[in-house]
Amino acid sequence: MTAPAANPGVILPGETLGVMGGGQLGRMFVHAAQQMGYFTAVLDPDAASPAGLVSHHHIHTDYLDMDGLQRLANVSAAITTEFENVPADALATLASMRPVAPGAEAVAIAQDRAKEKAHFVKCGVACAPYAAIESPEDLASVTDDLLPGVLKTSRMGYDGKGQVRVADRAQLQQGWDDLGGVACVLEKLMPLVAECSVIVARGRDGAMVNFPPQLNLHRGGILAVTQVIDGSLQEQQARDAVASARAIAQGIDYVGVLCVEFFLLGDGSLVVNEMAPRPHNSGHYSIDACDVSQFDLQVRAMTGLPLVQPRQHSPTIMLNLLGDLWFLHGETEVTPPWDKVLALAGMHLHLYGKTSARKGRKMGHLTITGPTAADVRTSALHAAALLGIETF
Repeated sequence: MTAPAANPGVILPGETLGVMGGGQLGRMFVHAAQQMGYFTAVLDPDAASPAGLVSHHHIHTDYLDMDGLQRLANVSAAITTEFENVPADALATLASMRPVAPGAEAVAIAQDRAKEKAHFVKCGVACAPYAAIESPEDLASVTDDLLPGVLKTSRMGYDGKGQVRVADRAQLQQGWDDLGGVACVLEKLMPLVAECSVIVARGRDGAMVNFPPQLNLHRGGILAVTQVIDGSLQEQQARDAVASARAIAQGIDYVGVLCVEFFLLGDGSLVVNEMAPRPHNSGHYSIDACDVSQFDLQVRAMTGLPLVQPRQHSPTIMLNLLGDLWFLHGETEVTPPWDKVLALAGMHLHLYGKTSARKGRKMGHLTITGPTAADVRTSALHAAALLGIETF
């Protein structure tokens, strides 16, 4: 009996999947793809990139190098990206040769805060009041009701970089000067009480699934703790966050995994902060606490395989592991006490294969699962104490 043919356009295991970028997100994508039976190719200029070290092919070139892009296309049946600052032009070039998800247009929107906020407004999703600033005239025309605010560069800002708080017009002028007078967005400072995110996956056929909303704690502009526990958000807040994330993905005909981050305000309402056209740090818990991970869905979306609604089987807390943990006792790098941490129940350690630690560098994450929310929180606080992570 002959086996039924695959659906047209579906890329089955045995083919090679390419990824632009060789960081930890690329590494986890590579692991997910290889587990499903795909070969993998990474384009990254760093010969020691975490994803490149575990991939079948590692192309060491710049992201705009035409020879490197051609080589990636030659070996890959489809291509994705692991971070939003891959040049959109490179993705457009690749898309002329192979299926690329997400597409260059979606990535270009995420690379520019002004375009990103305009897209949110177009989709009917509330964001903080803002003004785009590209010239001294734009700066002078800012209305008083936007102050105090946060001035952010329109491009290349991440993990709290490229932004400054401004209380009045004098600080606004100084802040713009300090940021180099580049295109910026001024956002009104909102009375936020928490932050959350939603990760959705959307296929080329328009099918869409999502993970539950994640409650996030940032320190110094970098994600520190993610909790995905029933009751972390009110039911209406969770529904609103999911509906908004889906609308944002639908509005750009998105294909792939998309994370949308929100601010939770004092009155209980949500405003969207930003989107990331890729898997996200706040979704790493899905590897251990869900039946399919965000990286599994990244593979499925780019290959045309069916998307299934993820099921979370355990309450979970994720702790981000920054390089600071290797320098708690001075300037000499000391390996954290993983043996003591792993003696606790429900610990899932993920280190990213980076060759050296430095303060502020994302070295790995620790996911804690357990039968109840109380068990998970107790274990997570114990692990945090052992590692020197501030309580939460």
